[in-house]
Amino acid sequence: MTTNNSHEENQSTFKDIVSTKISRRGVFAGVGGLSAAALLASCGSSGGSSGGSGDALRWGNWPLYLDFDEKTKKYPTLEAFIKKTGIDTKYFEDYNDNDEFFGKVQAQLKLKKDIGYDIVTPTDWMAARWIRLGYAQKFDMANVPNGSNILDSLASPSYDPKREQTLTWQGIMGGFGWNTAKNPKGIRTLDDLFAPQNKGKIVVLSEMRDTIGVILQSQGVDITKVTEDQFMNAVDFMAKKISDGWIRGVKGNEYAEDLTSGDATAVIGWSGDMFILKSENEGKFDFAIPESGGTISGDNFVIPYTVGADAKANAEKLINYYYEPAVAAEVAAYVNYVCPVKGAQAEMEKINPELAKSEFIFPTEKTLANLQVFRALTTEEETTWSEAFQKAAGN
Repeated sequence: MTTNNSHEENQSTFKDIVSTKISRRGVFAGVGGLSAAALLASCGSSGGSSGGSGDALRWGNWPLYLDFDEKTKKYPTLEAFIKKTGIDTKYFEDYNDNDEFFGKVQAQLKLKKDIGYDIVTPTDWMAARWIRLGYAQKFDMANVPNGSNILDSLASPSYDPKREQTLTWQGIMGGFGWNTAKNPKGIRTLDDLFAPQNKGKIVVLSEMRDTIGVILQSQGVDITKVTEDQFMNAVDFMAKKISDGWIRGVKGNEYAEDLTSGDATAVIGWSGDMFILKSENEGKFDFAIPESGGTISGDNFVIPYTVGADAKANAEKLINYYYEPAVAAEVAAYVNYVCPVKGAQAEMEKINPELAKSEFIFPTEKTLANLQVFRALTTEEETTWSEAFQKAAGN
């Protein structure tokens, strides 16, 4: 654990960051063809980046998913970890879509070669695939004692019932996001989403379970028990909305850029992204869980089986660090996703009492009751359903 003085200093710094309503997108302005990984390596910590080194670690994660200081171009909690442990950690915002990322590293995984990351952060269903294919290592739980801080509701997923190979990084709510000037009454139903003012300016997520999950629930389907016929009916609905010119794109995290540029006025998107956009743009955007129900899932820490012993131990130290309630609260105050760590809500009171009451960070039972987890698919279903979705999306 960090010392009290160090933690108080970190909290003071973090309050400043939260209050400035910083924009991480400013980091990317004017960089032309420079990749996110290369850019973030240049503005993050310096040092070696080879996997398996005793003092190095490489973490692949999603954009807008870790506290970031626009002034220093660094991640405060990560910098505190580096200072505390001496582990030089490279942080890459290289996730845009689960399938896209997996496709990038799958060949190397099959060959048992280094994939360029010591920790990755796939969503539940993709984490299940990593485990099923033997690509995820088991944790040495002696190195992750804070893993016991995981919320009871997240402690025993079907794909990893003992949480031996995964721990939730953040929880994700899928629902409706919108431009408040174009949609002053908000969006809470599918009819609201497909209102005339949004025609040609709607973007939906390339994460099949979120987009189709929201559509299915609007059609009265329980996505914990969805059948193939029901699924295909929802895919047909999406395909028609694309062909009729309502939906302009099926995208990963870059949908946020479409909203800020004005190319999109309404989305099926993620709560955390939308709350960051709202904060950065003086309330220009907002988010709501659909009246018919939204989706909930999680992104997870996973250590690839190609990672050597030293880097694995370093990865476990980082995972354990982010399961300290005070650290988890600092991250949650920035990303505004569902915090998976017990005790973080009390720590959030010290950072931002208003956020400690947020339903989207610390959801109550009432909120959770309006969210569903898309059911696990068989290998055959995953192939067939994904192909249908990708075809409808135009891929």
